[in-house]
Amino acid sequence: MHHSSDPPPPWLLQQRLDIGRRIAAARMEANLTQEGLAERIGSSRSTVVRIELGITSTPLDRLLHIARALGVPPAQLLPDDQAPE
Repeated sequence: MHHSSDPPPPWLLQQRLDIGRRIAAARMEANLTQEGLAERIGSSRSTVVRIELGITSTPLDRLLHIARALGVPPAQLLPDDQAPE
């Protein structure tokens, strides 16, 4: 069982990084700066940076908000392979 004090497993960190890369790519495709995305989702630029770099986990509600702000389906931001390694 995973306790909150334990570091996340490597596969989860990898998925986080993949989601962050997808968000960054969709943001650039939408010609938005990190500041612009942050404004649209009511967050700070530093939060957007941490999400894009995979440093922080993203609650589902925020991920849905990001997808809407970028005009992409939420599934586009998720990794293709959901199976842990």
